[in-house]
Amino acid sequence: MAPRPSAIAGYDDWPAYVRNNPRHQAPTAAAQELSDALGVPGAGELPEVTVHWEETYDGATTSQLSWQLGFGPRTTAWLVRPAGSTGPLPGVLALHCHGGNKFGGADRLVDLPENHPSAAAARSGLYEGRALATDIARRGFAVLAHDTFSWGSRKFDLSTPPWRTGSATAARQAQWREDGVVPSDADQYNAAAGFHEDTAAKAAGLLGTSLAGMVAHDDLAALDILATLPGVDAGSLGCIGFSGGGGRSLALAALSPRIRAAVVTCMMTTFESLFPAYLDAHSWLLQTPGLWRLGDWPELTARSAAARFLVQYALADELFPEEGMRQAHQMLESLHSGSDDYSGSFWPGGHVFTAAMQDEALDFLAHTLAARPASTTSQGPS
Repeated sequence: MAPRPSAIAGYDDWPAYVRNNPRHQAPTAAAQELSDALGVPGAGELPEVTVHWEETYDGATTSQLSWQLGFGPRTTAWLVRPAGSTGPLPGVLALHCHGGNKFGGADRLVDLPENHPSAAAARSGLYEGRALATDIARRGFAVLAHDTFSWGSRKFDLSTPPWRTGSATAARQAQWREDGVVPSDADQYNAAAGFHEDTAAKAAGLLGTSLAGMVAHDDLAALDILATLPGVDAGSLGCIGFSGGGGRSLALAALSPRIRAAVVTCMMTTFESLFPAYLDAHSWLLQTPGLWRLGDWPELTARSAAARFLVQYALADELFPEEGMRQAHQMLESLHSGSDDYSGSFWPGGHVFTAAMQDEALDFLAHTLAARPASTTSQGPS
């Protein structure tokens, strides 16, 4: 009998890394509790960053970077700055969404000379056609957008899928044939990755970590890299994310005191509101086993040492009940009463980071991190 293919191909060195780096050392007890609940592994030395190319167009200078973490494939990232910028700039980590699209990652956030069709489709469908990281850079920021654990350059090798993933993918391919659909390479990978996420989460749990903990590991490394890049003000850093990226933004702000401003878009509710009808709307990024024992999702903001939060809610968001979002908003207002550490805005429409919402988020980052002000300001409806 032929041997079964690896269930973690491309990451065969992952178990040893987690065993040898058992725990991330957070700066506060509150952050350490979250880190331990997610099972964030400790990091090794800061990796060496390679610059592959740099181009300037449409008011922004974009550099493609890469680095090698202690396990898995090499990370690809993009640094975007205002064209002709000099001196230290406030920095922002732009965190890509889940989107059911693991073929790509941060490329959906960056205006590149050539974007893969899957990145263009994600941008069109979820970001109203805008390149979020590039737009932020044009406002006076140094923006780093990186592929995180299991996305884009950091994706698993599913060319020979493991047993369960292969069985499920075969059924999907049969349906495509019946429907006369010719799937793209991204379609085929994303179908397999959707099934494989359960396998990755099981492997993470067995290792004493979680999918969200591994993503946080990669995000913390990217944040440390951003802080050390030339021309970046390490004392003025923020993060922004939509959907799964919003969850990453909240976790990063709670885990690292470097974060001064965090935008969480379309990723806020109470855990209770997910039961029973909304549980299957979400990935393992949100639903880490045992996380609720630390408190509710909005309460994680109180574990941040230094961040101010903008939370944006979409009233017709198909992934969250309106009641849960409004309960979360009330909880956040109570938690941060007497301070300006929290602001929330409710928007019409579904699970999309609209241009108007992005404008509000950029104004918040500019105000909080003291970047160049905008010529116009969009406000969300209350």
